[in-house]
Amino acid sequence: MASSFKSGMMTAAAFDAFKRLSPWSLWRNPVMFSVEVGSAITTWGLIDAYLSGKSIGFHLGVTVWLWLTVLFSTFAESFAEIRGKARTDELKRTRTTVMAKMLDKPDFGAAAHQVHAAELRRGDNILVEIGDVIPSDGEIISGSVLVDESAITGESAPVLRESGGDKCGVIAGTKVIANKCIVRITVNQGETFIDRMINMIDAAKRPKTPNEIALDTLLISLTLIFLFVVVNLWALSAYSVSAVGRGSPVEVVVLVSLFVCLAPTTIAALLPAIGIAGMDRLFKKNVIVLSGKAVEAAGDISTILLDKTGTITYGNRQAVDFIALNGFSKEQLAEAAFIASIGDETPEGKSVSALARVKYNVDFSCPTGQVSTIPFTPQTRLSGADYMGRVYRKGASDSVVENVRKLGGEIPIGLDDEVSKIADRGGTPLVVYVDKTIVGVIHLKDVLKSNIKERLAEVRRMGIKTIIITGDNPLTAAHIAHEAGVEHYLAQAKPEDKLRIIREEQNQGFMVAMTGDGTNDAPALAQADVAVAMSEGTQVAKEAANMIDLDNHPSKLIDIVTVGREILMTRGALTTFSIANDVAKYFAIVPAALYTIYPELGVFNILHLANPHSAILSAVIFNAIIILLMVPLALKGVRYEPMSVEGIFRKNVLIYGVGGVIAPFIGIKLIDIVISQLI
Repeated sequence: MASSFKSGMMTAAAFDAFKRLSPWSLWRNPVMFSVEVGSAITTWGLIDAYLSGKSIGFHLGVTVWLWLTVLFSTFAESFAEIRGKARTDELKRTRTTVMAKMLDKPDFGAAAHQVHAAELRRGDNILVEIGDVIPSDGEIISGSVLVDESAITGESAPVLRESGGDKCGVIAGTKVIANKCIVRITVNQGETFIDRMINMIDAAKRPKTPNEIALDTLLISLTLIFLFVVVNLWALSAYSVSAVGRGSPVEVVVLVSLFVCLAPTTIAALLPAIGIAGMDRLFKKNVIVLSGKAVEAAGDISTILLDKTGTITYGNRQAVDFIALNGFSKEQLAEAAFIASIGDETPEGKSVSALARVKYNVDFSCPTGQVSTIPFTPQTRLSGADYMGRVYRKGASDSVVENVRKLGGEIPIGLDDEVSKIADRGGTPLVVYVDKTIVGVIHLKDVLKSNIKERLAEVRRMGIKTIIITGDNPLTAAHIAHEAGVEHYLAQAKPEDKLRIIREEQNQGFMVAMTGDGTNDAPALAQADVAVAMSEGTQVAKEAANMIDLDNHPSKLIDIVTVGREILMTRGALTTFSIANDVAKYFAIVPAALYTIYPELGVFNILHLANPHSAILSAVIFNAIIILLMVPLALKGVRYEPMSVEGIFRKNVLIYGVGGVIAPFIGIKLIDIVISQLI
C-alpha cells in the first residue's frame, strides 16, 4: 500500500478534505454530519468558556479531536477518489495533440494529407505507420501492426492487430511500434473508448448501491439510538444530582464526546471510500466499471453464463493436428496443406500454415508466377493453389471426395472414420488432396483460451455455477464444455435462450453474471446483474454491458467476483470492528461522566485511567485516530479466500469482532499514559 500513498495525492486529499467539511457536502453522510454538529456545539461551548474565564484545556482538546474525527472521514473519501482519478491524468496525457494521415481512398498508394485527430469522423480512412499514435478508435482494413497498448490496458507486451479477423480493432491513444496499416475510423470524436473511460472516472457522483443504502439505514438507526441514550443520560444525571445531593449534571462536552464515541463513526467514515476503492481496484485490473451497483452485485453472484465463441474459445477454428492417409507421412501432408493454404487469409488458413511451419518445419516461399491461388467459393467448398504444375486443394470432406472421384482418383480406406472422429470431438475436418490423391485430413477446432480451464476451476471453488452458451451443435458444445471442465452448457442457443436462462436463474433468487462480445449477446447482457463485454466486442454488446474488460478474457469475471466479495467482506469487517469498539469506550467514558455523582462507578475503571478528563479525551482521540489507521484496509480491502459462509463469518468475528474489543482497551490506555504525562 505504500506506493498508493504518494505525497502529491496526500496533499491534494488533505485540501479536498477541508472543502468537504461543508455541511452541504457532509449531510449525505448522516452519521458524520451528526458528529460535525456535535463538534460545532462543543466549539460554541469552548468560546463561551473562554469568554467566561473558565479553564478550557479539556474542552479545547475534545473540540479539536472531534473536528479531526470529521476531517479524517472526509480525508478517507477524498483520498480514495483522488487515487482513482490519478489514472485519468495518465489517460488524458495520451490525448495530447495528435495528427492523422487521412487517405483519399483505402489504399496504401493513395494520397494522404495531415488532419488533426479532432477532425476525424466515422468512416474516414487513415494511414498509420511505425511510431504513430492512433488518433481514434477504428478497425484495420488492410495490413497488420504491432501496437503498444500499455497506456490503456497497462499491459507492457505489444499486441498484434491485423485486418480480416477479430484482432482488427485499435484504440485511440495506443502506439504503433512495427509495420503499417490502414484504419477505418468507427467513432466520432468524443465517443472513443478512451473518452468514455475518462468521462466515467471524472464523474464525481457515484450513486449508492443497495447494500450501502441498507448499511446507511442501520448506521443511522444506531446513531439515533445512541443520541436518545445520551439525551436521557443528561436527564438521569440531573435527577441523580438532586436525589443524592452531590456532583453536577454531565457537561454538554462530555455528552457530545460519549455520543461521538458510541456512534458507528469508523464504518460511517470509511463506507464511501470502500466502494470507490473497489471500483478503482477493478480499473487497475483493466475492467472499466460503468455501474457501481454491478460491482456490489458481483459479490453475490451465484451463476455465470459464458459465451463460448470469443469468450471461452478464441472464436476462430485453428488447425491442431494433421492426420496422414494413403501411406503419406505427416510431413508430406503438412507441406501439401501449407501450399493449399497459400493466399488463404482466413484465420483458419493462417493457422494451417502456422501449424505446418511450427510443428513440421515447413518453410519455403513460392516464386511469383509459379503459383496460382484458388479462393474458396460456396459452390466448390474448396480452396487451394496450383504450384509447379500440380494441384493442391483442401476443403469439406464431401466436396473433396466428389472432386477426387471426378478426377478418377480413389478414396482411401479410413477417411470416413477419421472425419467422423474429428466431428464427434466437436472439430471440423478439412481433407487435403494433391492432383487426384487424398493426402490426409486437417483437424480444425475452436481452441480454448489460455488458462481458461484453471480459471473456471477457481469459479467452481467459489461455489458458482457456470453455464456455457453456444450456437454450436450439441456434440461440439459437449466437447468444449468437457474440455473446459464445465458441467452445464446450452447448445444451439438463440439470443432468446440466453435471456430465458438468465431470467430463470433470477426468478430462483440467484444473481447472474454474463460475459459476451457479440450483438446477439446484447439482450442477455442487458438482463444480467453483472454484464461484462469484451473491449474487442461489438458496440452493441458494450453498450448493453455494465462493465468492459480491456483484456478480452472471460476469466476476468473471477477477478470481478473476487473484488465484489472483498467489498462486502470489508464493509462487514469494519462494521463489526466499529460496533465492537464501543465496549471499551463504555468502560472509559460512562464511569468518568458520572464519577462526581456516583464515585462508586470508579470500580468500572478497569483500565486505571488517570482521571475522568483524561479518560474521556483518550476515548475521543482513539475514536479519531482509528479512522485514519483503517484507511489502508478500506482501500486495499479484506482479502477474499474461497470458503464457506460459516468460515467467513467465524474468521470475521475472531479477527474484527474480538480484535475490535481488544484494540480500544490497549489504544485508550496508551493514549491516557501519554496525556497524563503531558497534563
